[in-house]
Amino acid sequence: MKKTNLSLSRRDFIKTTSAATLAALIPTTGVYFASGSDKVRVGLIGCGGRGTGAAIDCINSSNIVITAMGDLFQDCLESSLERLTEKSNKENLAVTPERCFSGFDAFKKVLACDIDLVILATPPHFRPEHLAAAVKAGKHIFMEKPVAVDPPGIRSVITSSEIAAQKGLAIVAGTQRRHQAHYLEIIKRVHNGDIGEIVSGQCYWNMGALWVDRAQQNWENRTAKAWSDLEWHCRNWLFLTWLSGDHIVEQHVHNLDVINWAIGSHPVKCSGMGGRQVRTAPQYGNIFDHFAIEYEYANGARVMSMCRQTDGCHNNVSERVIGTQGFSYTDGANGYIKGTKAFAYEQESPNPYVQEHTDLIASIRAGKPLNEGKRVAESTLTAIMGRMSAYTGRALSWDWVMNSSQLDLSPSSYEMGDLPVRPVAVPGKTELM
Repeated sequence: MKKTNLSLSRRDFIKTTSAATLAALIPTTGVYFASGSDKVRVGLIGCGGRGTGAAIDCINSSNIVITAMGDLFQDCLESSLERLTEKSNKENLAVTPERCFSGFDAFKKVLACDIDLVILATPPHFRPEHLAAAVKAGKHIFMEKPVAVDPPGIRSVITSSEIAAQKGLAIVAGTQRRHQAHYLEIIKRVHNGDIGEIVSGQCYWNMGALWVDRAQQNWENRTAKAWSDLEWHCRNWLFLTWLSGDHIVEQHVHNLDVINWAIGSHPVKCSGMGGRQVRTAPQYGNIFDHFAIEYEYANGARVMSMCRQTDGCHNNVSERVIGTQGFSYTDGANGYIKGTKAFAYEQESPNPYVQEHTDLIASIRAGKPLNEGKRVAESTLTAIMGRMSAYTGRALSWDWVMNSSQLDLSPSSYEMGDLPVRPVAVPGKTELM
């Protein structure tokens, strides 16, 4: 394959990025919004279902206008623009053909437009590079979770988040439970000691299969040579570890984030297992279909984490935190505490997908920009660490994964050509890096 035509590949970027070098490149700006206007101009990078949904949620949150869009694929860009046109009006959508971009460098072109805030919603592999570029460009940021797929990517995100704080730039992540009313109330009570000292917990994202028809159609396009290997990877990104991080990272990060939030820290150790029992066909790439991870925290608490994407099985998407005086339970609709200080949240909980954008923009207007970069990076690494343990069969420490692991899932280039799928991990045989 030819070398990528990007001026700096992701692998080179992560190897050379440090807080000192980036800080030298990026002056402090203290940017708020466009002078003379209260309307927030927003750019969208990543025009798939989640990116388009995030743009609609942003439109519904405040006085904003989408002015620029970019995606790797032109058809995704056009489909997204069509949906946004249906869901918005002229006051909220002012995208022109000159501000629509496709290709691997589309993110650079969106950031070069006259925007105040950018939504980063490409496959997670690209998040560290796109975040760094957005911070360098002086933009406020909404970035979807997860924020990386490997430890070098996490280190890059943390560096970028530190620089964003220095520049007065806001970063809000798509961990919407942090902005959901009943979650906020339950976790506040947990932190106030209503369940006593936390000793253990469980969290789950067990659900049916995803993208079954899409995966089959994508595979047919690849085998018919309608797409190159790399195009198939990027269109089928959910099923490739280097792009999604596997579903423990891409999806279960929500539940792990709640556990970290409740306990007030990240885990210090983990040991896990998982496998590929049902989704064995090649159209499902190289990810697992189930994981079970035990996490240990500095206070001695142990948390059991489970996630599965298999049809015909019991579904459970929730979190349970157990203390010495009771326990808390949360899921997408409910929140309550059982024990000496029992409580049930019974009020209406506004749409958290809209609320996270409302909170982001309100924080910027107040001159107190939120910065969720480090905490979502730590929650993402919690999931990455669990995946690495399950893939290799090894027990891992947080310090080693955060500071020493050199696992970089980047491809050698980003040319639309050949790219074999990496072998499915085999515990006990897959190398720990």
